[in-house]
Amino acid sequence: MTQIVLATGNKGKVRELGNMLAPLNISVVPQSDFDVPDVPETGTTFVENAIIKARHAAKLTGLPAIADDSGLEVAALGGAPGIYSARYSGEGATDQSNIDKLLQTMSDIPDGKRQARFVCVLVYLQHSEDPTPIICQGFWDGEITFTQSGREGFGYDPIFMVPSHHRTSAELSKEIKNKLSHRGQALQALIPQLKAAL
Repeated sequence: MTQIVLATGNKGKVRELGNMLAPLNISVVPQSDFDVPDVPETGTTFVENAIIKARHAAKLTGLPAIADDSGLEVAALGGAPGIYSARYSGEGATDQSNIDKLLQTMSDIPDGKRQARFVCVLVYLQHSEDPTPIICQGFWDGEITFTQSGREGFGYDPIFMVPSHHRTSAELSKEIKNKLSHRGQALQALIPQLKAAL
């Protein structure tokens, strides 16, 4: 079984990616298992931040690395919170504090103007000095609700309405979410390239 370090300590992401890569005989291990500290995300784009995280994890573990940089872009807010999605509500942000801030910020934005999309960039590096990272992207369009609903998933899932299913992302089963989601799409693009690289 091939071991790949995932440049995150986010249990939700590890579980999601681990489930999807298991059929390839790939074991996804979070960087936290190796006591790899988070690296400052100094990039100005999802791509830059994903590369920074993958290089850092590969360098400190000696393993091939996958990094995910993802976030929520709200059209009415000019694409915010964007690359700052995880820390939208400030230092020590939690999923709930981020949701609360976004709902408050959007309280005056009417139905029909609440379009948003999840963005995911996945980067795979064979080693820390890999000059040609594999970069895959996925997008998931939806709308921001006025209230939270559902207990599945993580992050902004409870307020992200999926129009095709008339439910929030947090109300979808894992299987459906993996098929539809930005991360699922990016991973589907990555899988054939991973097969070729391994």
